[in-house]
Amino acid sequence: MQRFKGKIALDIRDSEPDWEPYLAPKAPRGAPNVLVIAWDDIGYATMDCFGGPVRTPTMTRIADMGVKYTNFHTTALCSPSRASLLTGRNATSNGMATIAEFSAGFPGISTRIPFENGLISEVLVERGYNTYCLGKWHLTPGEETSMAAYKGRWPLGRGFERFYGFLGGESSGWYPDLIHDNHSVEPPATPEEGYHIAKDLSDKAITFIRDAKAVDPDKPFFMYLSLDAAHSPHHVAKEWADRYKGVFDEGYEAIRPGILRRQKELGILPENTELSPINPHGEPDATGPDGQPWPALDVVRPWDSLSADEQRLFARMAEVFAGYVSYSDDQLGRVLDFLESAGELDNTIIVAVSDNGASGEGGPDGTFNEWRFFNGVPTPTELSLQHIDELGSPVSYNHYNTGWAWAFDTPFPYWKRWAGYEGGVADMCLIAWPAGIGARGEIREQYVHAVDVVPTLYDLIGIEPPETVKGRRQNPIEGESFAASLTDAAAPGKQTQFYAMLGQRSIYHEGWLACTAHPPLSGWGKFEHDRWELYDLGTDRAQSHDVAADHPERLEKLKGLWYYNAGIYNGLPLDDRSALEQTLAERPHGTPARERYVYYPDCAPVPEQSGVTISGRSYTIAAGVRIDSPDAEGVLYAHGGVAGGHSLYVKDRRLHYAFNWLGTDLRTVVADRDVEPGSHVLTAEFAMTGRSTDPRMPGAAGTLTLYIDDQQVGSGDIVTQPGFFCVVGDGICVGRDGSSPVTTDYRVPFRFTGGTIDRVVVDVTGKPYVDHEAQVRGWFAID
Repeated sequence: MQRFKGKIALDIRDSEPDWEPYLAPKAPRGAPNVLVIAWDDIGYATMDCFGGPVRTPTMTRIADMGVKYTNFHTTALCSPSRASLLTGRNATSNGMATIAEFSAGFPGISTRIPFENGLISEVLVERGYNTYCLGKWHLTPGEETSMAAYKGRWPLGRGFERFYGFLGGESSGWYPDLIHDNHSVEPPATPEEGYHIAKDLSDKAITFIRDAKAVDPDKPFFMYLSLDAAHSPHHVAKEWADRYKGVFDEGYEAIRPGILRRQKELGILPENTELSPINPHGEPDATGPDGQPWPALDVVRPWDSLSADEQRLFARMAEVFAGYVSYSDDQLGRVLDFLESAGELDNTIIVAVSDNGASGEGGPDGTFNEWRFFNGVPTPTELSLQHIDELGSPVSYNHYNTGWAWAFDTPFPYWKRWAGYEGGVADMCLIAWPAGIGARGEIREQYVHAVDVVPTLYDLIGIEPPETVKGRRQNPIEGESFAASLTDAAAPGKQTQFYAMLGQRSIYHEGWLACTAHPPLSGWGKFEHDRWELYDLGTDRAQSHDVAADHPERLEKLKGLWYYNAGIYNGLPLDDRSALEQTLAERPHGTPARERYVYYPDCAPVPEQSGVTISGRSYTIAAGVRIDSPDAEGVLYAHGGVAGGHSLYVKDRRLHYAFNWLGTDLRTVVADRDVEPGSHVLTAEFAMTGRSTDPRMPGAAGTLTLYIDDQQVGSGDIVTQPGFFCVVGDGICVGRDGSSPVTTDYRVPFRFTGGTIDRVVVDVTGKPYVDHEAQVRGWFAID
């Protein structure tokens, strides 16, 4: 606080006030607004402004207002890129060299951004800016996303004054698990009423700006608008997907030459750029240094090897994705329209980027349910074909196949997660500031990275990075400002950038890229045997020619430079464990370990990483209820959602239990008698008998038995999932099913009516219910 410069006398009438030490920070007159738009999993060649097939007039509008960076890079994953984009530090320095849910107890992959690495929001809020965050956050460890969690790493704990969005890596576009500021809220409408998260985020963005401008029109804002699109699930109304009918019928291999031709015509890529080959390492027959199999996930099936039905399915997956992107772009346009009508657009710095390349999590066959990937379960095309007309709808959790990821990353090899290849890390970047930058629709070819955005914004605004933020001495900014290139096309780009992620390593230096041919999440290990490749990106942007054998000395220099940077930026240890291994890895649970979990009605949903774990074990779900009406019905307990989950509920006067196995096998056990009015303990007990013998459904097998008080009223065979239901989405709810519409056999959320729920207890001791029914009744405050 500044020193008081007034005068203090005995009588206030004789004193002179000085307000300056007590007033809120004030930005310089005319300071620009800042709008950072982060798209999700948008490949380099997706949008038409980068030569792609998807129409995005709002993004073209931004490009026409400013400059287009054609050599912009990220980190190959969501959380790491976002951490770099907001701090100006490398992903490993941020502890974020993986997604937030895959935390490990090491500096580079703790998924806890040090407070010594201040976010730009923390800096600007102390410089007189309003600060808003909307959409996907994904910078809080999964175990810290419950209402009981420490919130210092939530948006409001990191310098944002307002937040509306979701904390995890993805969410349903139709039924998102929303947080408003620091509390859980339901979506304001249903899909039947026209709800979609893209519209909701634009509505809230306009509201946040409008609310503040109505009071102080001259106060600038910093808004981080982190779109849901185009991460899976690819959710969009059918009419938007149908706008692309037939566009992708020729297949992903056939559309790539046309995309590259348009990229050259637009000046995005040089004339000598070639197309990367399909499966460039010879996969699926390629193997690791010790004969390890190539990951089945990271393969492209040639289009002419597909059946007619498969081609029809894969084309529809691309249509749905394209419609999803176009609809989101359309809704984003409403935000720009509002800024223009309010007279704010010209003095707003707009940065629009993607966080990584197109996503390959759908595997070579795509999927109706992306969470099969995280459970290590492939999706046969015949299964997705059964749901082709539901792709994009509220009952889907869909993702296209790797062929489209490869095409939407034209001309580069590979896709998201691949930190050593341009398909994973080369992304679109647009920057506009009509009042401050004279360029209109121009191209910039400098090599720049997500870590460079923050220092560039500080440069444009005229702010020196502070030495301390909230009393903590700050680590150096590791990015470099590229502000000079906005007005000078010949300004130099950055010379060196370090990458380490999911077991992959690469280093860019003075136009050359050295990388390891080590697939991410492969589980290969034995990194000392990795084969290094070398590419001259100045003449071979698409990494079509490995020249390691021609330049052994240069390669050794770059390998040494990688290890040097790894030492500075916390690049070790390397972690290439599979998605299922990482999902199930031991880490802080977010709640004290116990054998009995108690949940209350109408509480905020409990995220899966903070809730009871039932995979691979026996469990008992017991609900203490009072039934007032013979027609009482509704959800007693729901855990999970459309991607997988289970629920105990009352319907048609009968107790039901349903297990939704990865969205494709719904097994329901129904009681053989009615639930009569009065006080009861309604129970579902799963007794695991072993592992499933069905190779299509791995998991724990056993018997699910229903009880009304001490009477057995039904039983059936159940197979539980091998891993989590959806750790970045739907959680545990009691008395309602506000975020998981098809966990049960209901198709819409519904609350428990006609009675009251005292609480629900989930017991994982494995002790049979019949042995402790009296104790179970003692858990509840019922008559």
